[in-house]
Amino acid sequence: MADVIPAPEPPRLQVRGGGTFPVRRIHCVGRNFADHAREMGAQAPASREARGRPVFFSKPADALVLDGRVPYPPATKELHHEVELVAAIGRDPGPGVLDPADAQGLVFGYAIGLDLTRRDLQAQAKAGGLPWDIAKGFDHSAPVSELVRAAEAGDLESRTLSLEVNGSLRQSSELGRMIWNVAEILHELSQLYRLRAGDLVFMGTPAGVAALEPGDRCTARLDDLLRLDCAILPPLT
Repeated sequence: MADVIPAPEPPRLQVRGGGTFPVRRIHCVGRNFADHAREMGAQAPASREARGRPVFFSKPADALVLDGRVPYPPATKELHHEVELVAAIGRDPGPGVLDPADAQGLVFGYAIGLDLTRRDLQAQAKAGGLPWDIAKGFDHSAPVSELVRAAEAGDLESRTLSLEVNGSLRQSSELGRMIWNVAEILHELSQLYRLRAGDLVFMGTPAGVAALEPGDRCTARLDDLLRLDCAILPPLT
């Protein structure tokens, strides 16, 4: 049967070297750096054995920003930046729980992104024991860079993720300080969702999250491998 409304096209990330990556779903990891967990008032694990389970939430695929232009969102006075590694799944592993040893082979490539957050709305939701959806899944809440293939990225643990705002360093950490690495996160996700080609996974942010204002300019980097430039624009009217 014919569609009764036009079917939306999936957002597509540019792939370095050619081609595009159509995005299906965005999974996000909370509290994956101990220093950020502490700055948010949460208890950080004392050891790998005490990690427990990761915190997950989602963003809609159409929250992606591909041109770096982010209108200041409505209903908030505290738009916060969270710079993150983004893993792109390039192969459907099928149903069932994914073995961590097999997880890395699913990754097509990596990007860097900003998990933009309406922090005041998140705080209200936490205080009321409510979901975070309105704080995390709003329009234009997921600026993302181009993708580089996994082979080009090489070893991630020694690479440094950073964010400057208006030329001042706000966030910086080696990826080796993540509580759960990429393979471990994919294993954990597969216990809750069926991962498929086209999924993105935002891997969590280090300490230093802070507010953004219209007119601010952000530059996120993964060493000299990836760069994402964003501008915070006035609210849409």
